[in-house]
Amino acid sequence: MFKKTVMILSMLSSFTVGAEQDTRLHVDFPPMMQEHMMSNMRDHLVTLQSITLQLSLQNYDAAAEAAEQRLGMSSLDDHGAAHMGKMMPKEMGAIGTRMHRAASRFALVAKDAAVKGDSNKVFAALSEIMTQCVACHAAYKIH
Repeated sequence: MFKKTVMILSMLSSFTVGAEQDTRLHVDFPPMMQEHMMSNMRDHLVTLQSITLQLSLQNYDAAAEAAEQRLGMSSLDDHGAAHMGKMMPKEMGAIGTRMHRAASRFALVAKDAAVKGDSNKVFAALSEIMTQCVACHAAYKIH
């Protein structure tokens, strides 16, 4: 997994904010689905902020719960993933699936850290979630 993360990050190193030419693939969702997708992504951001706050307070169980319920595999029905996935390019859906799986793995690592107090693995697992977010936003746009 580490090698894959390094590969993705090195691939994204050429991605710069404010680049003159946006080469991301435009994904054309119907307006209602586009708004649903944007709402999901805003919720993902709020969740990531909540997770980092809980980690700063060493509330590993609360971080794990937020990750699993709002980002992890347990959140798929709430996000309408089955319906949304049918409209996405295959690789975009794969990135989303990797993000949800990474969030569920994070939850397990965070629960383990609550017992053992090892935060290094927690931050590595959090990075795996965010790597998928960055990869998707670097490759695709819906507006």
